[in-house]
Amino acid sequence: MARILIAGGGMSGLSLAWYLKKLKPSYEVKVFEAENRAGGKAWTEIGDGFLCERGVNAVLDNKPSTLNLARELGIGPLRSNDAARRRFVVKRGKLVPLPDSPGQFVKSGLLSLPARLRVLAEVMIRKGDLEQDESLADFARRRLGKEAYQYLIDPMASGIYAGDPERLSLKACFPRIHELERDYGSLIRAMITLQRKARKRGDTGPGAGPGGVLTSFEKGMGALAGTLAQGLGETLVLGRRIRAAARVGKRWVVEFHEGGREEGTHLVIACPAGEASRILGDVAPDVASIASRIYYPPISVVCLGFRKDLVKDPLDGFGFLAPFAERRPILGALWDSSIFKGRAPRGYHLLRVLTGGARLGRIAGLPDESLVDLVQKELSYLIGLEGAPDFVRIFRWKEAIPQYNVGHLRMMDELGERLERYPGLFIRCNWVGGVSLNDCVANSKALAERIAGL
Repeated sequence: MARILIAGGGMSGLSLAWYLKKLKPSYEVKVFEAENRAGGKAWTEIGDGFLCERGVNAVLDNKPSTLNLARELGIGPLRSNDAARRRFVVKRGKLVPLPDSPGQFVKSGLLSLPARLRVLAEVMIRKGDLEQDESLADFARRRLGKEAYQYLIDPMASGIYAGDPERLSLKACFPRIHELERDYGSLIRAMITLQRKARKRGDTGPGAGPGGVLTSFEKGMGALAGTLAQGLGETLVLGRRIRAAARVGKRWVVEFHEGGREEGTHLVIACPAGEASRILGDVAPDVASIASRIYYPPISVVCLGFRKDLVKDPLDGFGFLAPFAERRPILGALWDSSIFKGRAPRGYHLLRVLTGGARLGRIAGLPDESLVDLVQKELSYLIGLEGAPDFVRIFRWKEAIPQYNVGHLRMMDELGERLERYPGLFIRCNWVGGVSLNDCVANSKALAERIAGL
């Protein structure tokens, strides 16, 4: 009988176990999580009437994997407010709306007139070397120009990856954009063609911003992780950190720091790359060496609740991102109480300010008092905050988001080849196959089907 051992109780490991048990009830599945809670970065803290997300804020419903899982678990979705469609970018110390249509782009003050004309000239730019693993920054400057890179593409990279666009791989991070250039020769030409096809089908077609509606749950993203963990019951074992793995005959054996061992027919590594490298160091050193090369920058999340009368800006939107060219010490802020209902008491705003990342990692490590002071000064300057917040929480991630830098896809191809040497060994975490929660759940379902032989 198949016995699957899963190292890591984040959303990848939990959803994998859920689907395995659903597809093959006869299989014995065990998830071992080193911490005393499961869910990884799907972690919600509720206190004093405020609901703060420590990590992932929500998912987009255009990729339904997470919401389908929630439906199976009996959890109803919470759609974002209409305000969440309005996003802002810092330029010269002011918040400028991010244009989300061609008409808004033409009128927008986010880019200078020469920069807007340069973007429109994108249709005349020849294709690049499609075989090259181009950085996001190089791609954006080549197709859209320097200013569009700085104020449109750079903040997008910060918002999704907290990464450095000079190092992030276009193909790995934004494969659809690479495909549009490959298939249509121009991003503008691709959008026009796709919108025309969509109108014929009666759809609205692709827009300039991210597709789908931002969606969470009434009790936050932690509710999904908590319900999933509860549904797994004894399948999930908390507070058990795997010290090392070994191959004994045709079986996989794991030993724990707390003592004891378990064995199974399959071993799935569903934990961050550094931990994966440590676990596999002896039994699969070639796999471990690839995992050791994955970089995670630090991020600190400063969650602030304050009275609405203390801020001049109405905070009627999703929030703002700060382009690196602006030399601000923060990555941006999410206006959580404007995005979802029930995130703050009546008469209060709730904001989450993101600091750190691949280029500002030092700031994420500042002491609490210094970090809060820095964030308050930024909010005072950018949104007119006057006075101190009534609610403060700081959430620190020493290793936040895996960076899909140039060369990542080549490493993943190499990883796949090396894993073939180890029957029954699999990797399933967000440093492989996509960083989003939607990607993690979809990839876990696919792996469950593979292990189940479907």
